[in-house]
Amino acid sequence: MQKKHVCILGASGFVGTHLTSRLVKAGHHVTALTRNRERNRHLLVLPTVRVVTTDVHDTDALKANFSGCDAVINLIGLLNQSRKEKFSQAHVELTRKVVEAAEDASVKHILHVSALKADSKNGPSEYLKTKGQAEDILREQDRIGVTIFQPSLIFGPDDSFINRFADLLSLPSPWFLLPTPNTRFAPIYVGDVVSAIETSLNDRSTMGQVYELCGPKVLSLKEIVLYIRNHLGKDTKILGLGQGLSKLVAWLLEWVPGKPMSVDNFLSMQTHSICGTNGLEKLGIAATPMESIVPRMLTSSDRKGRLSVYRRTAGR
Repeated sequence: MQKKHVCILGASGFVGTHLTSRLVKAGHHVTALTRNRERNRHLLVLPTVRVVTTDVHDTDALKANFSGCDAVINLIGLLNQSRKEKFSQAHVELTRKVVEAAEDASVKHILHVSALKADSKNGPSEYLKTKGQAEDILREQDRIGVTIFQPSLIFGPDDSFINRFADLLSLPSPWFLLPTPNTRFAPIYVGDVVSAIETSLNDRSTMGQVYELCGPKVLSLKEIVLYIRNHLGKDTKILGLGQGLSKLVAWLLEWVPGKPMSVDNFLSMQTHSICGTNGLEKLGIAATPMESIVPRMLTSSDRKGRLSVYRRTAGR
C-alpha cells in the first residue's frame, strides 16, 4: 500500500476523528483543517498529523493546504442551518471552492461524504437538496477523480444520535414523544464508513463511483429508540407521533438550545434512509451490526468518558 499525503476537511468531527486515527495507523500523512487548532488536542497528539487552523471558505488557504497532497477528503456537513451558517454555504459553496483549490493544487482524488438520498432536484429538504447540488458540482468537473459516499445514519462512540436519544431517555419522564417514528434507517457503524474511505483512497478504480453505505439491518426510528431504551434498562413509554404533530414538535424543537430537531430534519425524514445497493459489499467490507457496538456505548462508565470527548469536539 502506497503511503499518501491526505488533507481532511472536518477532521475534528465525529467521522473525522475516527478517520484521521485510522489513516495515521496505516502510515499516511494527514493535514487536518480545523477552525481552532488548540481545541483539538486529540488530533495534535497523533504522529504524522499536521493540524492547521484554517478558514475552509478561503480558496487561497485551501489551495495552500492542498499543495503536495495526493487526495482531499471532505467530511464537512451541516445538519441544521443557522443565521451564521447556511446549507448552501456549507455544502454547495464549499464544494465549489474545494474543487477549484484542488484543481489549482493538482490534487488527483477527492473523496466526498454526502448523504443517502441526496438529490439536487427532488430532495424533500434543503439539507438533501444542497447535498445533491454538491454532488452535481463534483460530477460536472472532469479534471479530478472523485469518489462519493452516501451513508445512512452513522453510529459509534461519540456520535450525536445514539447518545442524544440515550440522554433524552435518561430524563425522569414516563413518556417519550417521538416524531416520525416510522422513518426507516440502515444504521452504519462509523468504523465501516472509515473503512470504505480508506479502501477507496488506495483504489483508483473507485474514482467516478458513488457508494451508498448501510448497515446490515433496516430499522424504523421507533425500533432504534426502543433498542436504546431497553439497553438502558428503562421502562419509558415511546409514543410515536403522526405527521401533523411531528412537524409541530420539530418546529418547537428548533427553538430549543442545541436544536435537537428542525422542520428541515422532519422533511428529510419523509424519505427512508436505506440503500438500493450497499456499497460496503462492493468494497469488500462486512457491515458491523449495532448489537456488537451499541450495548458497550450505553454502559454508564463508557458514557461518562464519551461525554467528555463529545463536549470537547461538539463546538468545532
